[in-house]
Amino acid sequence: MSQRPNVLLVTTDHWPAALLGVAGHPVIETPTLDQLARNGVRFTNAYSECPVCIPARRTLMTGTAPRTHGDRTFQPTLPMPPHLPTLAQCFRDAGYQAYAVGKLHVYPQRDRIGFDDVILAEEGRPQFGVIDDYEIFLGEQGYPGQSFGHGMCNNEYLSRPWHLEERLHVTNWATQQMARMIRRRDPTRPGFWYLSYCHPHPPLAPLQAYLDLYRDLAPDRPYVGDWAEEDTDSLPYALQAVRAHWGPFRPEQIDRIRRAFYALCTHIDHQLRVVIGTLREEGILDNTIILFTADHGDMLGNHGLWAKRLFYEYSANIPMILVGPAGDERVGHHRVDERLVGWQDVMPTLLELAGLPVPETVDGLSMVGSQRRQWLYGEFGEGPVATRMVHDGRHKLIYYPTGNHIQLFDLAEDPQECHDVARAAGYASIRAGLIERLMGELYGSDEGWIQGDQLVGEPAQPYRPRPNRGLSGQRGLHWPPPPLELSGQVVGAP
Repeated sequence: MSQRPNVLLVTTDHWPAALLGVAGHPVIETPTLDQLARNGVRFTNAYSECPVCIPARRTLMTGTAPRTHGDRTFQPTLPMPPHLPTLAQCFRDAGYQAYAVGKLHVYPQRDRIGFDDVILAEEGRPQFGVIDDYEIFLGEQGYPGQSFGHGMCNNEYLSRPWHLEERLHVTNWATQQMARMIRRRDPTRPGFWYLSYCHPHPPLAPLQAYLDLYRDLAPDRPYVGDWAEEDTDSLPYALQAVRAHWGPFRPEQIDRIRRAFYALCTHIDHQLRVVIGTLREEGILDNTIILFTADHGDMLGNHGLWAKRLFYEYSANIPMILVGPAGDERVGHHRVDERLVGWQDVMPTLLELAGLPVPETVDGLSMVGSQRRQWLYGEFGEGPVATRMVHDGRHKLIYYPTGNHIQLFDLAEDPQECHDVARAAGYASIRAGLIERLMGELYGSDEGWIQGDQLVGEPAQPYRPRPNRGLSGQRGLHWPPPPLELSGQVVGAP
């Protein structure tokens, strides 16, 4: 029997850090994650360096920032960088059995990026040439091509209850696959297991049982900062694009969206109990490291904004809960850690806890080590929607180069980012220091935003709405497999 610790890495998609009971949310029910946080440590200042799916997952699996791994825009057909060792490969090279279940979001889709095997759920992307394992499962159960038969969309906020049996939901399927994988493990070797849930990323089609949990609860309403109450045309280009693509929604529609979203979260929380129960019954729970996190959050209407690609808290601040093996003093229990961390830090943290070397290619820092960063840099996009961020642990500077817009928030005084203090005299030195840090991080085409020692950005330009003929990447029936070749097309982006 192996004495080295097992590792269970659990990720979700679109889950803001605030959506946890233990974080003080007034409505959402997350009893399992709340207990995991008490069993270990919750990092409250955890951020996605590039809050969109593919770049974030490259960061997770390589321990590197977007500048190193090469994607800050969302490139569906960009292979993983061959010169960067992956988290899975590091564990395999050390003798671990390494298996993944769920959403991997790499190209080619069947690239195992170091895992022994991947049981895949890719949210209906046959245009890349692969029928994933979840679609195959539905076909075997007599429902071929029905994963999107509910008519909801991956990139919009329409909602309705799940249309098939509960056991056929992708959250249940991923849970069952991971539990089976753990039970079928080689007992002579430690395991690295990666469980990647697709939700609460839309489509918003939760089980009716979980919608019923929130039926009589009044969801919290979005908050709107004074800067966001301005006319949309005066906002940065990137924000104009988001507002034009989603909404506006009526208050009752927002209530319905949030109930459906929270239902998807609680469903995952409850299903995670099955995986933990499997570890317990297999007698390996006390020798297993567990880390729960998300690739990014979702604005959910705050400041009149939706989805990801932004550096406001609901989009960029992510849950990060770490549970060590029983008695591991490096992690402890009932702890809250306010150090500034990112997804690049997951890889060195898990490797260090397992007693394995961290590759020199890794940019991140161990979250259980003594070294702490003084600031975190974030970047998304190029062209008019480009957005950059510098965070020093308390103050966050967000930069929109189109129009040379600078925002500054004091998160200690204003955790919901309702008051932009970029022009406040009392914050002048903080603003200047963060701008200097930002300018030092710019590279490539971004360097054109600097003239001499000044940040000048690009000329402002008006946002012009475009037709949404594809309904934000609406999926159809996937049986027989659709005869498409759209592998280079990005769908769902404003």
